[in-house]
Amino acid sequence: MTRILMVCEGNVCRSPVARALLERALPRVSVSSAGTRALVGRHADPLAVQVALEHGVDISGHVAAALNREHVLAAELILSMTGTQRELILATYPFARGKVFRLGAHERIDIVDPYQRHRAAFELAFAQIEQSVSSWCNSIAKLAA
Repeated sequence: MTRILMVCEGNVCRSPVARALLERALPRVSVSSAGTRALVGRHADPLAVQVALEHGVDISGHVAAALNREHVLAAELILSMTGTQRELILATYPFARGKVFRLGAHERIDIVDPYQRHRAAFELAFAQIEQSVSSWCNSIAKLAA
């Protein structure tokens, strides 16, 4: 597996963090991110940047992009932050069936959306993403073995 796409809604909080954590864990994998309703052209939310930096992850250079057909075609694995986003991706791009999953599937959670919320929501989202990325890395390693 060499191309993974992380998807959230605005592409300014969750998926940039997930992308950076997955890139750090799997340096040989190309990881990108996009949003189903992206705030195109905006940088990552300042609070997301701050919380990520406190955990050794730099997303300060991130610029939001809208999910499109090319993203979906190029990705071998697509991880959404929620089940609703997963269903939207599959409804819009039915050819992606079999490669679209929820990032928190192993934990049976949707990753909380911290956008325009307090710091604790960003910290919770970071913790959920970090745990879920770790679980996916274990699954990907088993597939590669």
